[in-house]
Amino acid sequence: MLAVTEAAADAISALTQQDGIADSGGLRFTLVQPEQPDGAPLAVALAQEPVDGDQVVTPKPQANVFLEPGAADLLSDKVLDVQQDADGHLNFAVLEQPPAM
Repeated sequence: MLAVTEAAADAISALTQQDGIADSGGLRFTLVQPEQPDGAPLAVALAQEPVDGDQVVTPKPQANVFLEPGAADLLSDKVLDVQQDADGHLNFAVLEQPPAM
């Protein structure tokens, strides 16, 4: 299952509150068909609620992540994090989960 860092959960919570999305809302990942020219197979958007069939990951209140089934499969061994770019903007990043000990 997708893991979500505390920093990413805080960013999701801030985004949903900033956009006036209810506590049941969150960030939704879907597969893009065909893949984008940059090779990214995923699209992400704020959503008011999950769609039937979505996997819901809730690392903390008001920080929901909704994964449509294909995205859930693709991200099952990943970590959602937030990283700051050179301009100081925060960007979501999908990383490999560290090996289990």
